[in-house]
Amino acid sequence: MKKILLGGAFLLLATSSFAQALTLPENPEPGKCYVMCKTPEVWKNEEVTIEIEPAYKKIITHPAEYKTITESVLVKEAVKTLEIVPAVWETKAVSYVAKEDANKLSVINATFSKDSETIETKAASANWQMSDKKPDCQSDDPNDCRYWCYKPVAAKYVTVPLTKLKSDATTASSSVPGFEKSYTRRVVVQPETTRTVEIPAVYGTIKKIVLVKDAWKEEVTVAAKYKTVSKEVLVSKGGLSSWKEVECELVDNTPLPINWNLNSATLTPEAKRIIDERLLPILKSGVAVALESHTDARGTKESNQDLSDRRAKAVTNYLISRGINSSQLTGSGYGESKLLNRCSDGVVCSEAEHAQNRRTTFRVINQQ
Repeated sequence: MKKILLGGAFLLLATSSFAQALTLPENPEPGKCYVMCKTPEVWKNEEVTIEIEPAYKKIITHPAEYKTITESVLVKEAVKTLEIVPAVWETKAVSYVAKEDANKLSVINATFSKDSETIETKAASANWQMSDKKPDCQSDDPNDCRYWCYKPVAAKYVTVPLTKLKSDATTASSSVPGFEKSYTRRVVVQPETTRTVEIPAVYGTIKKIVLVKDAWKEEVTVAAKYKTVSKEVLVSKGGLSSWKEVECELVDNTPLPINWNLNSATLTPEAKRIIDERLLPILKSGVAVALESHTDARGTKESNQDLSDRRAKAVTNYLISRGINSSQLTGSGYGESKLLNRCSDGVVCSEAEHAQNRRTTFRVINQQ
């Protein structure tokens, strides 16, 4: 009989603030408890590839190539000489190109500018949040005298630094002048006037540097660099779906037997196993739960409040990592404000008694 009364009271009190807006379950069974389940939001991950460094041209220059050659040149012409009147000679300088003109190339490097691109990594969304219980509420039911708000969750962005090409590499050309040399030769000013005597020509050799291949450049393309950024995209928006039958014990705070270490908010492997076995199946059925974490009285009230908040967040984050939608979870810390035994400040207690107060509980709640 008591279970029937509790089940009926839960349905009436938990829905007192929004009963007019919702349709209660059809054909409910006496002694059963029901909560409103919400269809979770469906997200998917997408990858966006952006160019963080552009492709550009790199130029390598090669100097001009030369070779030295030897040429045979006439240094004295063939003449005729007379036995009586000798010939009259003079010396003449003859210029020649000892090194030809060429060009020299110098590189003007590519220049770059810094830039950035902002990528939306998670679209804006919203989730349901339940208010605190009104202080003047006369009911003992924790779900009574509350209201629900559908609060927006801002989008998330990430800014990726990148480099853009300002001006590409090029070359500048400058001339490398060659130079001339000269050699001398003797020429006849006046030949012999009597008996002619043949004097053969005289030849010599000279060396000069000639251009084989002018300076040239080689262009090498440096490939662009890319970066892949992951972002979450909302596939379908969650919303209310239907009532779900739950065990009536779950609407009250149910202990989750996690043995928190002193001053620690870290889940041990054993604690994760307990969550997987006791709480995860309930959440996978589609209901929402409210988590409460507590500490013992050792330490300051402020530090214990912070510790309990971190314990509640540790359980919530672990459940999200196991695939539970964040809209199904609320977590609160109460520090040392709700001790289960006499072990308050200044009271000497055993470690086992203190451990009773280091606890985490959960209860099934409605989703709106």
